Amino acid sequence: MKIALIGATGFVGNAILNELLERNYQVTAIARNTDKINIEKENLEKKNVDVFSEADLAEAVKGSDAVISAYNPGWTNPNIHEEYQKGAASIQNAVENSGVKRLIVIGGAGTLKIDGNHLVDGPNFPKEIYPAASAVKNYFVENLSKNENLDWEFFSPAIEMSMFSEDQVKTGKYRVATDSPIFDEEGRSRHSVQDLAVAVVDELENKKFIHQIFTAAY
Repeated sequence: MKIALIGATGFVGNAILNELLERNYQVTAIARNTDKINIEKENLEKKNVDVFSEADLAEAVKGSDAVISAYNPGWTNPNIHEEYQKGAASIQNAVENSGVKRLIVIGGAGTLKIDGNHLVDGPNFPKEIYPAASAVKNYFVENLSKNENLDWEFFSPAIEMSMFSEDQVKTGKYRVATDSPIFDEEGRSRHSVQDLAVAVVDELENKKFIHQIFTAAY
């Protein structure tokens, strides 16, 4: 199976890349600068592509069995709200134009719901990540969820996903749900980025959530 991975150099994208390669997928890793990928394998091809160039991106993913998008314009990007929506739409259009049918988009926990309300719209949602989280939610609600041409899926991570190395453990164990967060016995919604990657690649293989939002947590 040949997979195109967009955003392969990011925190989440890199974890998914490692999981795909570990399972011996043929991977096309796509980023603006793939020099950041310090891996050389026979089943890995690297392509430098600007996500805002739909034609170049369509050409880069053409022939893939599926596309996974871990696109993130950068948490410190002052224009993250506008750039995310523009980039995500460009990726979706490029995948459609390429003839690839399957698209898995990695979103954010803010798109999940409690009591019918998106987390990002709640009064206690962190202001510092609101611009990015609201862009992701808006893209899903207004664009991807209405798409009838692709076999799309939208993955929302657990609410807590630590970037500290001591918390990064791959267990291979997780629970799944659709549009509501999963909480453990301590009332926390959490998982490591490695187990996020396991859940995403498992779904790539199992195809349980076509045309749905889904999440995973311990």
